[in-house]
Amino acid sequence: MNSELVWVLCLLLGAIYLFVSNRVRMDVTALLVLILFVLSGTLTLNEALAGFSDPSVILIAALFVVGEGLVRTGIAYQVGDALVKVAGNSETRLLVLLMVAVAGLGAVMSSTGVVAIFIPVVLSVSNRMGIPAGRLMMPLGFAGLISGMMTLVATPPNMVVNSELVRHAIPGFSFFSFSPMGLIILVLGIGYMLLIRRTLASDTPPGRSKGSRRSTLRELIRDYRLTGRARRLAIRPGSPLIGHTLDELQLRARYGANVIGVERWRKFRRVMVSVSGISEFQGAGTSCSSTWRIPRWISAPSAARPCSSP
Repeated sequence: MNSELVWVLCLLLGAIYLFVSNRVRMDVTALLVLILFVLSGTLTLNEALAGFSDPSVILIAALFVVGEGLVRTGIAYQVGDALVKVAGNSETRLLVLLMVAVAGLGAVMSSTGVVAIFIPVVLSVSNRMGIPAGRLMMPLGFAGLISGMMTLVATPPNMVVNSELVRHAIPGFSFFSFSPMGLIILVLGIGYMLLIRRTLASDTPPGRSKGSRRSTLRELIRDYRLTGRARRLAIRPGSPLIGHTLDELQLRARYGANVIGVERWRKFRRVMVSVSGISEFQGAGTSCSSTWRIPRWISAPSAARPCSSP
């Protein structure tokens, strides 16, 4: 084993550690490894930058933009809401629609992002229907994996293989070349999950019973240990936020804050309204309080305060 190989293995182990520990941002870690390869003489500058001209790399980067667009515009969340409405109280119908929706969205965006979007939906629905969350969580994970077999852009390995074929003057795959096999595996996966779902989690979760009430916002904060990461802020008349959309305010880029919902008074009670990138703050009528998800390193949240009339 020569010294160059040892150096590459050390860099690989270091990168894995930084990825897992999340002490340094993943993009910074990747660029840092690239720079170390060049400075150590393992790669020349041209060799290190050659990957940025690969069409697969550009396509993968573009897919992250598409995925973020689906999330910021609210389309991905609307799919989840529609799934719950169509499924009703049928566990079987919900399982089938869940796997189809996750596989369909995962075919055009990151499967990890799709699963992350549907996790709170699945937990909420399982609580409302009084069924163990494991019966839906396992199908959710399987559907996310199967989504990589649906289209050419569903997962990076598909695009890498296609790029190598084209590079060697061999006809590549079309966009839906993977779809026939992916659909077959999806149907088989749905059938398998329908057969074994009773064995995934047969007992009712502790403290939950069928038809139990919906968790309150305070209970969700406690259950998911969000204390210290969330704040409720009231928008008062004359606020600079009024008249601007979330995309225009760029709260995530400027302050690391994500608006995950808006509270409004409806029929003498507060209700949580979902928001998207095109949601605009209005100053008419009564003011409302917005729920913000803030990183853990920011000071502890202030006391929750209900909305008041202007």
